Amino acid sequence: MTALRHDWTTAEILDLLQQPLLDLVYQAQTVHRQHNPSNEVQLATLMSVKTGGCAENCAYCPQSAHYQTEVEKTAIAQVEEVLNRAQQAKTLGASRFCMGWAWREIREGASFDAMLDMVRGVRELGLEACVTAGMLTDSQAQRLAEAGLTAYNHNLDTSPEYYDQIITTRTYSDRLQTLDRVRQAGMTVCCGGIIGMGETLSDRARLLEVLANLDPHPESVPINALVAVAGTPLEQQPPIDSFELVRMCATARILMPTSRIRLSAGRTQLNREAQALCFLAGVNSIFYGEQLLTTANPEIQSDRQLLADLNLKATELV
Repeated sequence: MTALRHDWTTAEILDLLQQPLLDLVYQAQTVHRQHNPSNEVQLATLMSVKTGGCAENCAYCPQSAHYQTEVEKTAIAQVEEVLNRAQQAKTLGASRFCMGWAWREIREGASFDAMLDMVRGVRELGLEACVTAGMLTDSQAQRLAEAGLTAYNHNLDTSPEYYDQIITTRTYSDRLQTLDRVRQAGMTVCCGGIIGMGETLSDRARLLEVLANLDPHPESVPINALVAVAGTPLEQQPPIDSFELVRMCATARILMPTSRIRLSAGRTQLNREAQALCFLAGVNSIFYGEQLLTTANPEIQSDRQLLADLNLKATELV
């Protein structure tokens, strides 16, 4: 059994990322089977509760108020609408329902009270509940935990060294502090990043190093491939090669053996064979549903067919 470590070095991770691909995938699958059920994938559905108008300037994001994109700012969805969507997700086989607010930080008042009601409602359906809404206070983290929130998502996006090329309105230490507040409140952490934003291989290694040296490891690690959107600073970035995504997923699995490695944005750029290779590399969760906040996702029926053809089963509700 591979022991959990929190002392990985950049050099070690670079060595993993640069292994012959089949050796890397073999190692990742070996580690995966030591720590996780084989041939099982968690289906998570993501809903944008509050879209657009965000004060942050993340260079990849069409929801930023700093950029002119086709994303329109919307009002916060009503609790009933969100819970109806959660019920639909459950009916379709999802076991985790994630809710996103395009905010810099959680806002007190009626909007936060509604968020707490949404969390309670999702949990009453028997689903895991995850929220992503920017930074939060200790008190807000505690109240979310008391409402039953399973996980709070707050991605690091990229390496500490490349971070300022992607966002300047929030610091890397702000992000790490948010993760610490989530952990201290007793919730699980969902934290990953994005590749294909112009970063180097060393930047990818450094991102994984920071994630893998968190103690404990994030329970959920979303790996995203950039989806370049017109109007954002990264609109001209070319799609990454699918093997780069496989390498990132495989290395994340080796570094964080018990975490859910979640194949997230950019999956529409992968053919069926590339997705199968990601599963072989240790991916054991995908976002399920035809929309990821503002980004397209594979059709539900195509995902069902892919899982059936690979004889993969969806993680069942506990």
